Amino acid sequence: MELTGEKVLLRPVLDSDVKKLAEIVREPEVAAWWSPPDDYDEMLAITLDGEVIGAVQYEEEEDPEFRHAGIDIFLTASRHGLGLGTDTVRTVARWLIDERGHHRITIDPAVANAGAVRSYSKVGFKPVGVMRAYARDHTTGTWQDALLMDLLAEELT
Repeated sequence: MELTGEKVLLRPVLDSDVKKLAEIVREPEVAAWWSPPDDYDEMLAITLDGEVIGAVQYEEEEDPEFRHAGIDIFLTASRHGLGLGTDTVRTVARWLIDERGHHRITIDPAVANAGAVRSYSKVGFKPVGVMRAYARDHTTGTWQDALLMDLLAEELT
């Protein structure tokens, strides 16, 4: 599967991508929000002009009473602020809505991650509420609050 955004191309992570993704997730600006994953098998590589610049993952709740999808993303710090994360999230959201039939998508950045919140808002995600002590910071061991945001299909910009 390949998904094409305005600027980015998303594709399955290759074995040859793992070293680069492991370097990215350890960058201080990325590591502040992401712990190194056990594996990258369930992720899509975010590429720009053939260069791997991050990864995005999605999950799908299939119970028909609660069906929805969730997204999570990390992007190399050198590409922050260029609209590439927004492009990636928009591209995955569009695919989850149009191709996978989801009506609602969630994302849950750390409350303190203002850049991520701004980026997701540009796609149409809206704050739902703060999830207190939601995720353990892998560097300090303290619990951090997260902002639950969601997007209904008709709100995608």
